[in-house]
Amino acid sequence: MTPLAPTLEAYFIQRLIGQRQASAHTVAAYRDTFKLLLAFAAQRTGRPPSRLALEDLDAPLVGAFLDHLEAERANSARTRNARLAAVHSLFRFAALRHPEHAALIARVLAIPPKRTDRAIVQFLSAEEVDALLASPDRSRWVGRRDYAFLLLALDTGLRVSELVGLRSQDVHLGTGAHVRCFGKGRKERATPITAQTATVLRAWLKEQGGRPDEPLFPTTRRGPLSRDAVAHLLAKYAVMAAETCPSLRGKKLAPHTLRHTCAVELRRAGVDQATIALWLGHESVRTTDIYTHADLSIKERALARTTPRNVAGGRYKPSDSLLAFLEGL
Repeated sequence: MTPLAPTLEAYFIQRLIGQRQASAHTVAAYRDTFKLLLAFAAQRTGRPPSRLALEDLDAPLVGAFLDHLEAERANSARTRNARLAAVHSLFRFAALRHPEHAALIARVLAIPPKRTDRAIVQFLSAEEVDALLASPDRSRWVGRRDYAFLLLALDTGLRVSELVGLRSQDVHLGTGAHVRCFGKGRKERATPITAQTATVLRAWLKEQGGRPDEPLFPTTRRGPLSRDAVAHLLAKYAVMAAETCPSLRGKKLAPHTLRHTCAVELRRAGVDQATIALWLGHESVRTTDIYTHADLSIKERALARTTPRNVAGGRYKPSDSLLAFLEGL
């Protein structure tokens, strides 16, 4: 076995889990990156992953791996950059253990991330939300679960990982109804829910009748829903909803679309950006700027406050003495 294997093992055990206390989602994402990289390197070099050396993972091979992700696996530039960040993290750790490979490591660390375009986020209109919520068959157990899931997602804007990680004990009903979760960056937060959502969740919890530590939205085998299962059920209901709401046919719905929809609704209601950032668990208030850009109606209201060109400005003057008196009160 070459030094690469113990270095990679120490990176996960000591650096990610021991020192950084990375979340399970981060560990899984980094794990998948190196599974892909090692499989790609093994195919290129003809050696099994356990026999690969650190010098096999040089800058040309890493660059070819990144091109492979985009060209053959159809990954986006953002996914490419996320994989590159994991590789850079490993090589910064390896620089402390293998100074003899300093030049090779420096060349890998010099690989830059790819610049990406920032598209306007997709969100659902009120009509599309109504059509989506009307799609689950609430006469069946699965339909009632999916309806409660969609309603909570649209109400709270929780990430899909936060939603599938909810337990029954994380729902607090009554006065100040809310759900509690551990989100990105290992931050705990409480998010309020509306009276309608609280009513639906109260009935759902009563129907479940399980232990407090059981998943809030279980599968038929009582395990938690997976991210893939959420994407599948959302795609299914989007097709059904498109039959009554044709505008959904041109939209590619993803679990994050529900989060965007919640944020845009908050922004339309006049909620300030700092509160939205806290609501969604954003690290920076600047992140919420995307929702102002996404909603054209916000910009239209701003335009309506401006003075049209070629129109003389001035102040309103009452044309009647009685109106002038009333105006002066």
